[in-house]
Amino acid sequence: MRKLIILILLSLLIFPVSAEGARETGTIQIGIAKLLAHPALDSIEKGIRDYLESSGMDVEIEVQNANGEISTAASIAQLFRTEGKDLVIGIATPTSQALANVFTDIPVIFSSVTDTEAAGLKGIPNVCGVSDEVPAEEHYALIERLTGARRIGMIYTSGEANGISAMEKMKEICEEDGTELVTASVANSAEVRMAALSIIDRVDAMYVAIDNTVVSAIASLSDVCSDASVPLFSADVTSAYGTDVLAAGGFDYYASGVFTGEIVEKVVNGEDPADIGTVYLDDLELYVNLSVAEKLGITIPEDIIGSAEYIVETE
Repeated sequence: MRKLIILILLSLLIFPVSAEGARETGTIQIGIAKLLAHPALDSIEKGIRDYLESSGMDVEIEVQNANGEISTAASIAQLFRTEGKDLVIGIATPTSQALANVFTDIPVIFSSVTDTEAAGLKGIPNVCGVSDEVPAEEHYALIERLTGARRIGMIYTSGEANGISAMEKMKEICEEDGTELVTASVANSAEVRMAALSIIDRVDAMYVAIDNTVVSAIASLSDVCSDASVPLFSADVTSAYGTDVLAAGGFDYYASGVFTGEIVEKVVNGEDPADIGTVYLDDLELYVNLSVAEKLGITIPEDIIGSAEYIVETE
């Protein structure tokens, strides 16, 4: 009898229950792995929490922060495996990749993954989620219209698939229009300021894509651009406040988190992740800072101001 009990316990460790099974028998154990803390990712986490906690489902949520370290993201995935989570959520690309590498037998839901194909998250049966891929063509058109820039600076993270993908996309757009893209790569957020200083004298404008490491250091990048009177554009509206970002076009990340929570509920209720796949955000929102524009001597056209959801003007 004792041997039988041991075998049963071992089988539970090897084959954890599904989220649907947990829903039928008790509390659903959910692990959330977040790449790092910055306004956009924090908003996603809050959106997920708020939705799940108001959904009526019996859930217990554990959040782990990788602090921007890929090795820590892998360790968090192993921790969730050891703890026997029923469902796991990755906020940002590296944490989602780490979870997908470890879990093949329970649902993995991703949020804020820009390029799912480049990240290797597309077409995996137990993986689905929300992509925040933004139309880089629209960002380029905005930069060109407001500044006429022929040399655009871009800092990207060499270890983030979304950062590399965004850089390559912008490079392709620039080449088609005869614009030079001046790039600098970083390994972590502490390097962003020095990277910006290394190229700031060679650019007419600076662009930040959906690159979590760079976005987390946008205050430092903003300072460098402000000191050099170089207009700064961002793909993240949430992080633009309190900086000298001239304009930003991005998504409501709290709403993205709520959307991710809805997907979690669908999966818990039995929908196959493979049938959900990648869901893309739309409703791009525009942010403009009129005070920064005035400081730079840039006139924002009335049609752009009229279409902006967020207009900042300080006294």
